[in-house]
Amino acid sequence: MMKKKSIPASKPFLILFLCQIISALDVPLDSKLLEELSQPPTITHQSPKDYIVDPRENIVIQCEAKGKPPPSFSWTRNGTHFDIDKDAQVTMKPNSGTLVVNIMNGGKAEAYEGVYQCTARNERGAAISNNIVIRPSRSPLWTKEKLEPHQVREGDSLVLHCRPPVGLPPPIIFWMDNAFQRLPQSERVSQGLNGDLYFSNVQPEDTREDYICYARFNHTQTIQQKQPISVKVFSTKPVTERQPVLLTPTGSTSTKVELRGNVLLLECIAAGLPTPVIRWIKEGGELPANRTFFENFKKTLKIIDVSEADSGNYKCIARNTLGSVHHVISVTVKAAPYWITAPRNLVLSPGEDGTLICRANGNPKPSISWLANGVPIAIAPEDPSRKVDGDTIIFSHVQERSSAVYQCNASNEYGYLLANAFVNVLAEPPRILTPANKLYQVIADSPALLDCAYFGSPKPEIEWFKGVKGSILRGNEYVFHDNGTLEIPVAQKDSTGTYTCVARNELGKIQNEVRLEIKDPTMIIKQPEYKVVQRYGQVSFECIIKHDSTLLPTVIWLKDNDELPDDERFLVGKDNLTIMNVTDKDDGTYTCIVNTTLDSVSASAVLTVVAAPPTPAIIYARPNPPFDLELTGQLERSIELSWIPGDENNSPITHFVIEYEDGLHEPGVWHYQTEVPGTQTTVQLKLSPYVNYSFRVVAVNKIGRSQPSEPSEQYLTKSASPDENPANVQGIGSEPDNLVITWESLKGFQSNGPGLQYKVSWRQKDVDDEWTSVIVANVSKYIVSGTPTFVPYEIKVQALNDLGYAPEPSEVIGHSGEDLPMVAPGNVQVHVINSTLAKVHWDPVPLKTVRGHLQGYKVYYWKVQSLSRRSRRHVEKNILTFRGNKTFGMLPGLEPYSSYKLNVRVVNGKGEGPASPDKLFKTPEGVPSSPSYLKITNPTLDSLTLEWGSPTHPNGVLTSYILKFQPINNTHELGPLVEIRIPANESSLILKNLNYSTRYKFYFNAQTSVGSGSQITEEAVTIMDEVQPLYPRIRNVTTAAAETYANISWEYEGPDHANFYVEYGVAGSKEDWKKEIVNGSRSFFVLKGLTPGTAYKVRVGAEGLSGFRSSEDVFETGPAMASRQVDIATQGWFIGLMCAVALLILILLIVCFIRRNKGGKYPVKEKEDAHADPEIQPMKEDDGTFGEYSDAEDHKPLKKGSRTPSDRTVKKEDSDDSLVDYGEGVNGQFNEDGSFIGQYSGKKEKEPAEGNESSEAPSPVNAMNSFV
Repeated sequence: MMKKKSIPASKPFLILFLCQIISALDVPLDSKLLEELSQPPTITHQSPKDYIVDPRENIVIQCEAKGKPPPSFSWTRNGTHFDIDKDAQVTMKPNSGTLVVNIMNGGKAEAYEGVYQCTARNERGAAISNNIVIRPSRSPLWTKEKLEPHQVREGDSLVLHCRPPVGLPPPIIFWMDNAFQRLPQSERVSQGLNGDLYFSNVQPEDTREDYICYARFNHTQTIQQKQPISVKVFSTKPVTERQPVLLTPTGSTSTKVELRGNVLLLECIAAGLPTPVIRWIKEGGELPANRTFFENFKKTLKIIDVSEADSGNYKCIARNTLGSVHHVISVTVKAAPYWITAPRNLVLSPGEDGTLICRANGNPKPSISWLANGVPIAIAPEDPSRKVDGDTIIFSHVQERSSAVYQCNASNEYGYLLANAFVNVLAEPPRILTPANKLYQVIADSPALLDCAYFGSPKPEIEWFKGVKGSILRGNEYVFHDNGTLEIPVAQKDSTGTYTCVARNELGKIQNEVRLEIKDPTMIIKQPEYKVVQRYGQVSFECIIKHDSTLLPTVIWLKDNDELPDDERFLVGKDNLTIMNVTDKDDGTYTCIVNTTLDSVSASAVLTVVAAPPTPAIIYARPNPPFDLELTGQLERSIELSWIPGDENNSPITHFVIEYEDGLHEPGVWHYQTEVPGTQTTVQLKLSPYVNYSFRVVAVNKIGRSQPSEPSEQYLTKSASPDENPANVQGIGSEPDNLVITWESLKGFQSNGPGLQYKVSWRQKDVDDEWTSVIVANVSKYIVSGTPTFVPYEIKVQALNDLGYAPEPSEVIGHSGEDLPMVAPGNVQVHVINSTLAKVHWDPVPLKTVRGHLQGYKVYYWKVQSLSRRSRRHVEKNILTFRGNKTFGMLPGLEPYSSYKLNVRVVNGKGEGPASPDKLFKTPEGVPSSPSYLKITNPTLDSLTLEWGSPTHPNGVLTSYILKFQPINNTHELGPLVEIRIPANESSLILKNLNYSTRYKFYFNAQTSVGSGSQITEEAVTIMDEVQPLYPRIRNVTTAAAETYANISWEYEGPDHANFYVEYGVAGSKEDWKKEIVNGSRSFFVLKGLTPGTAYKVRVGAEGLSGFRSSEDVFETGPAMASRQVDIATQGWFIGLMCAVALLILILLIVCFIRRNKGGKYPVKEKEDAHADPEIQPMKEDDGTFGEYSDAEDHKPLKKGSRTPSDRTVKKEDSDDSLVDYGEGVNGQFNEDGSFIGQYSGKKEKEPAEGNESSEAPSPVNAMNSFV
């Protein structure tokens, strides 16, 4: 028999859970909608599971529920139906399931003890409450007992037992005397958790006859009293001291079980003399911080909100001077069931799928059981769409009859959890909850949010239109939220209008209109300015505003961010604030705040009030320096400095600044020591050891600082061991096998003495290892070699000098050197969000493989090819870094309809780890860019020929071109618009049946399946007759682009002396055209300062010719290069060199001419026959050199390197170039100055190499090569 391959249970659960998230409906909290939709019952309020009631009052058992239609209620008692109609003492509240048991009119609470459960039911299901256990509280009397007096020897221990009656709930115990005063408690005398009173040792003052134990029963508000207990202490001399003995708990070990989430209370009370002190520890761990408390003089250990991690052995130790005793309490934390995933209500459409998940944990593990409408699911009516799989119910292809309420019960021996969750299957046509014609008002350049709250089942699809008959809104300028809201991130004036929201599903369609108004922002066009006014004068602050005419602004003035004083001197006008009769209190900051219903702006200014200038004016100046500095009261660490102040110069001295100089370590450098008030002329100064002090004093007033006083006499303090250790101690490895320990060295005066050194200590953290130490000189770094890669170390650095060590330093944690990460991130996934944005996910690498501090992850991504062009280009990798242990990131700026690859690498302080396998993904289509050009040629009486180029960036598969055109009359008014759709494979079109001698304006754009791209425009005129038109024409605009410039050329037909201009801008941008004027009547122009790798649009026009322009052309600058060679022909040093070479040639010619005249003529032919050396052959005319005649002395061959230095001789293999080889590329490109490189240089003619020397005269090209 063949075995069927089973699918692991977790996988379908995950898939179905995701389906639930996708499919389940969210019902808006709209009151009108909720009243109309059918809904199964939901329990909204119920009494607690363990319900203790006061037997003297009526019993109210609560059960409230909601549903549509309203549910009916029924009850069970002890598992059977509870017929409330047969019990006159029981009533049910109207429209509610709450029961009221009338105890105050003769009923007995004990008769109604039991377990109650409420059921709320309507036509869509039944919900049930918890089992509510009703128990009346009890406060029984104390049993009578005969209490014998306690006679105890001084120093012995004593326990007074309380033994309160068992009540419900348990009573609160406390001890008092006959006067109802609490008995004092201490480490020696205290009350235990069981209510007994413990004496670790008794003293004579413990003798009394009124030790009374009280039990307070809070539920019934009663207090019961035990009979008084008598204690008599008799003394024996001497009193014998004893080591500790535990009074409770007994023995050496005990156990304790507590439930998760409760408060754990552990108690240890010991006897002994002297009184023992209790200490608590947890074996093998630490007591939990922030949750541990000690009570009852540390005899009780309290841990709140305990969890399974708090299980373990807790040891209490009682100790006095004679010894100690301990007890170990083994604590086990169990857990009643608690939710991991409680089932949630599910709203589905007919035919949809979903799941109910019920997951709980506990100790022991709870069992899960399901009920349907309060009945165990095994015996509930069958539903073919339902399948139970452990803690999950799977629903497939639900129908309206599948609606029900399901109960999940998770239980173990410590309790249970019960949760109701309904499945509500609804079939509802769309409803729009946003009010119709709602008006939204937004400030320009702010985001606008237009609501379209909706509901329907199945979930409706939402579409937005602008206007009643507008096209559907798409594109990056809009954001569509899942709740139906339309967001316009940057609302402009043209965003004003009516917007229509349409919601549709298979049951219907509905639409709603809202209106959007864009308002001008409020601005303060004249702000208040800083003012200085004399006392008792007048001042005015202006605040002139500009605002939208439909908004009503309010202007508020504040002083120092508070309301203006209630003073008639403050006059608030429409555009200003005036303060009359200014006083010193008016000093401050005044703020003008302008508020409208949509925005708020503010501006502030400071007002400074000064005194009126006196007559005659008093001259204020900085104080004179103090003098007569004197040192007294010299001690090792302190000294007293006194001085006499200089003249104040009409401005009181506010304070004195004391500075010191260390003549031993930093002579000539003065440091701040302290400062004292201006009324003080002596100060006690703290000193450091091993410093040769000098002091000086500076006086300060409101005008400024005085010159420093003359220095005091010097005072040398004695040496001492250092008081402090180096700061900023760090341990960071520079290599994988070392640890570099650094610190900030102590300054000279901090050394406290000669011979400053440092003791550097280290040991590996979390390893049982001894400290390794080394003493180094006064440096700030020490390198430990041979360490493991990236392990933590404990480090400390201690200062010492000839007199001893500094205090023990604190330890810091450092790490040895990092190494590159070992593994690449795994499970790299890419989710393409739209045509320009993708989200990448990856699994984090294990921290142990990072081998360093995790700094983040780097995502490398690059474009492989465009899916529309199918052409590869130079791969330019992009890198995005995501800090920390992040496992996802967004990739912006992608090109639509393109194929990309990416990989992910982990990064630590050392560098990057290996790359993950390349992940291929593709972006969807987008809208295309504008066509590359539109040219209009061959005008006739009734036709024009249009030619165009395909978009530079198709961003997808082109489906068609859209041409729109309309005539323009002499007043520039536009006629009717005609639209033509052209197949995508066409590149030209002849428009016929046009009007003669008429100007037309054309709008042209391309389309993909996503939508239309940006358009280009052009204008053209049909001719009046068949004669050559007289109007000017600019045609054949061509561009040659480099990295940052482009040469524009054109052909012109028309009147002479036309003044041309060039307009350009970024292709596809809405920005205004930039305009450059062409000097003269040239037919070319160089655009400079362009951005590399950018598409530009350009057109040429003529001034004064009715604004006539050429058609647009589109070009793209080259990509940015890492480095560029400079055009050597434009360098100053090169031009100077050429001038020098020309001057040398001229001098050579003059010398040759003089020598020829001096020595006579010689036959050239004989010279050639006599000297066959090729180096002295006459130069050819086409070489541009001279060889007709020469002096006899010139027959000697030129020495090697006489024209070109030997180490720079131009050889065949490295001189076969021209100026073109040093420019941007091939022959014929334009230079940055607009010149054509081919006019000035060409490829050098290749010649056979005949040695390392050349007899050519240094031409400009050769000379350039010889110096490169």
